[in-house]
Amino acid sequence: MSSKAQGSVPSKPLSTRLPRHDQTFPTLTGPEIERMRRFGEIRRYADGDLLFETGKPGLGMFVVLSGHVAITKRDGFGNVTPVTDQGIGQFVAEIGQLSGRAALIDGHAEGDVETIVIPPERLRALLIAEADLGERIMRALILRRVNLIQGAVGGPALIGPANSRDVIRLQGFLTRNGHPHHLLDPTLDKDASDLVARYTPSPNDLPLVVVPDGSVLRNPSLSEIAHALGMIVRYAKEKLYDVAIVGGGPAGLATAVYAASEGLTVAVCDSRAFGGQAGASARIENYLGFPTGISGMALTARAFNQAQKFGADILIPVTVKSLDCSRTDGTFKLGLDDGEVLRAKSVVVASGARYRHPEIERLSDYEGRGVWYWASPIEARLCSEQEVVLVGGGNSAGQAAVFLSGFARKVLMVIRSGGLAASMSRYLIERIEATPNIELVFNTEVVSLGGDTDAALAKVTTRSRLSGEETTSEIRNLFLFVGADPATNWLQDCGVTLDRAGFVTTGLPVHGRTVQTLETSVAGIFAVGDVRSGSVKRVGGAIGEGAQVVAALHGFLGEEAAGAIV
Repeated sequence: MSSKAQGSVPSKPLSTRLPRHDQTFPTLTGPEIERMRRFGEIRRYADGDLLFETGKPGLGMFVVLSGHVAITKRDGFGNVTPVTDQGIGQFVAEIGQLSGRAALIDGHAEGDVETIVIPPERLRALLIAEADLGERIMRALILRRVNLIQGAVGGPALIGPANSRDVIRLQGFLTRNGHPHHLLDPTLDKDASDLVARYTPSPNDLPLVVVPDGSVLRNPSLSEIAHALGMIVRYAKEKLYDVAIVGGGPAGLATAVYAASEGLTVAVCDSRAFGGQAGASARIENYLGFPTGISGMALTARAFNQAQKFGADILIPVTVKSLDCSRTDGTFKLGLDDGEVLRAKSVVVASGARYRHPEIERLSDYEGRGVWYWASPIEARLCSEQEVVLVGGGNSAGQAAVFLSGFARKVLMVIRSGGLAASMSRYLIERIEATPNIELVFNTEVVSLGGDTDAALAKVTTRSRLSGEETTSEIRNLFLFVGADPATNWLQDCGVTLDRAGFVTTGLPVHGRTVQTLETSVAGIFAVGDVRSGSVKRVGGAIGEGAQVVAALHGFLGEEAAGAIV
């Protein structure tokens, strides 16, 4: 069916209201199109034919040789909105087509259309082989995804109150993974109200999630919503990879970029989102090459796109539950949370660390209901004109305090020690001291929490470590930045040596065998980033280790291949 026959269609496409239009929708020259022909094949479509459909994997990138392609947004309520119209010399794709993910929008032929269809693997080859042209295409693909996110185009609708723990959970997941979505409050939006009345959900069923194909999920898990949106690429689990990377933070992404760019087949698994803890950082100012600073999300999103450009398969959300190191068939086997197994010739442990939960009375009662372990714009909007408490004295705590000070009336920064110099960079200390609505409270700790009848946080009690005096304040948002514990439970049956704190040891000789700097006690398993014992716990250090380990991977894989030949 032609898009013109579906729903109400406003007359003005969204793309005409977007910035950087010429870079987002460039027109290729004749010679450029000729250079692209060898990467694809000719396909023709009749008027009204679908080139790609929301929620279904696409064929790749379409270069329009004749006719026009109408790009439209379709939501789960039956509404269709025009996004743009692409004609001769333009290409139709966005960043998801690099890895064959599900389309976020619909594309229909307007009249007879002739195209060059370039499948994902050939699109990646094009970006690398044709450097100048590839740069323009890559920029356009990224800008198109950014515009879809900013315009809430092509994603699910979340229906529920904005301050709901599960709304925030799903919003955080979709935001951190760069997936467009929008929130509808059933008390304000008629479509949302009608849907709630039709499904009569219990409080535990909210939020409802309306997928663009019209299906409705009741308070889904991250895995359920990811599968419904086509975010997980299933075919990846059928491969044998040169290297499986567990963890999609800066160290894991750096390993993926350098390994994939050097021809290794790569899989990256992460249980929540790319970027790790660094991805939640409001601003990183001491990373080389960014004198004005960059958000953790922006930095790691670039690495995420770069890894896909070189062909890495990134599986999110996928949790690695166990690792079989017996290598009965010469491969490591990673047991996944859905019961499937991922096979690889080598493994890089980049699983980082989990947020530490301090000993605070009733802490678990308010997690997601006023207690937060990161400070993103989603949590920050809940703090508007409020007084909030932030616990911690490291760089992450300092960055979060400065960020939250732009939203909250006051940020009470609670520090157990008597100063910040030993744990925080000087530039952050100076910025905090210069911010009038940040108050430093030294030699103090949070000891208990209290709430009202709807189980939301309402009170925070602190205790002076010098006098023992306790103070209770009306606080609805508490941010905890008190360090993290290594995420290494999944290694317990594999024989990988850990230090007393649970971090992975590397570079130590094992039974007379020389071990490379980033190699663990098990040959073929390497560790990088925060999870590694002795690492510097900085973004720059993690990225450096991710790059460094690739040489060790080549060495191990080369020795294994030579041994197999012998």
